[in-house]
Amino acid sequence: PPAQQRTELHLKTARLMAGSSLSHFTGKLHQSQKQLGIQERLFTPDNLAKVQKDRQFLSDVINGLMVNLQKKNNFQSLFSVVEEQRKKKAQLLDIIKGRLRFTALQKELLDIHKKQNYPYAYYINHTLLMAMKFETKCALLDSILYSGIYKPLPESLININGVLFALMQILCNSLLSLNYLCQKKNLQEKLQFWIQQYEKEMEKKEQEITALQNKRNINKARIQELSKKCRDMQEDIIEDRMEKERLRAQLEKEQRDRDAAIKVKCHFRDSRKSRSQENGYEKICRFIT
Repeated sequence: PPAQQRTELHLKTARLMAGSSLSHFTGKLHQSQKQLGIQERLFTPDNLAKVQKDRQFLSDVINGLMVNLQKKNNFQSLFSVVEEQRKKKAQLLDIIKGRLRFTALQKELLDIHKKQNYPYAYYINHTLLMAMKFETKCALLDSILYSGIYKPLPESLININGVLFALMQILCNSLLSLNYLCQKKNLQEKLQFWIQQYEKEMEKKEQEITALQNKRNINKARIQELSKKCRDMQEDIIEDRMEKERLRAQLEKEQRDRDAAIKVKCHFRDSRKSRSQENGYEKICRFIT
């Protein structure tokens, strides 16, 4: 395809040269070259492999969907593929965010490390430079003294060894003092950091203790309220039982009274019947006699 496209480009160039002006031909030529470059970038092996992979994936999804439609008559396979791709995209975004966060933290850590170590490294380099100068001057002095050329030397040059030695001692003491100050500063920063952490933890624990105390008070009030309700309900149950017992006793008494009245009534009725029968017998006897 690239060779065919180049051939088409040459044909277009020839046609444009034959039938148009030079400026128009130049514009068309640049436009055609730009289109050809875009097409060549689109048809790179990586892009073609990616397109082929996407086509294969889409073909598999469509085949699975057709099989699912034929067997189960639903779109469950398509939904599953979409959900899986969504999870993969979310995982990829999480990985990218994690890498960006890791890079930012690493850069921040390097910046902090540079800020903390800059004075110490600067003074170390300065001390090494002074030591190199000291060695150079000592070598120069030795070469002057032992070169075989005897010349009277100035007193400042003769005493330069002691002066440089004293300067070296001062620099070493300064370096040790600086190291001590840096360590002291780091320890103070760490101490301040841990004090802040301790205060934060204590404040958090106090808040948790306060929340637990409030919760305990609320639970205690709730328990007292429930206890009061239980006592009230127990009293109501006892009163209800007593009332039922009283009603039952009253009903039993009324039933006994009713039974006694019925018995008295039956007895009275029986006695009246017996008396009426006796009176009838007497009348019959009198009539016969």
